[in-house]
Amino acid sequence: MPKQKNKILVSACLLGLPVRFDGQAKEIKHTIFQHWQEEDRLVPLCPEVSGGLPVPRPAAEIINGSASDVIDGRGYILTEDEEDVSRYFLCGAQHALILCRQQKIGLAILKENSPSCGSTQVYDGRFNGKLVAGQGVTATLLRQNGITVFSEHEIDAADKYVRTLLSVKNYM
Repeated sequence: MPKQKNKILVSACLLGLPVRFDGQAKEIKHTIFQHWQEEDRLVPLCPEVSGGLPVPRPAAEIINGSASDVIDGRGYILTEDEEDVSRYFLCGAQHALILCRQQKIGLAILKENSPSCGSTQVYDGRFNGKLVAGQGVTATLLRQNGITVFSEHEIDAADKYVRTLLSVKNYM
């Protein structure tokens, strides 16, 4: 029986699915990423869509704190029209975590800058296009639960991480 490959959760828009807020995709054209696709390692999910938001949808940003604050009920994710969409983002983050647990996924590659998926930076909450250091709700929840998160700009680092895991498993 062939050995099962470790699965990787990936933002669906990075696989070319038009699920972003603006109805677009942000497909990755990286050889390592394409190799993982060929190996059937990638498990696509758009947390915002799985949380119940439509495509397209109004842009949303984290307001009053960080993603951790949103998770703890102290912060919010609002649209520019001040509609509170926090519950959709939280539901999508929970779906991502459940999927990772069900499929024993320990690694995610998520779309940078998103209030769901940003892993190192997100928009500042003023709808002015300015980025600040921070994470999205899904990236935060996954990390809080031991899942390693990389952005689409860190494919080489993610590949190194996967190779390290494989060499440790082979050693054991």
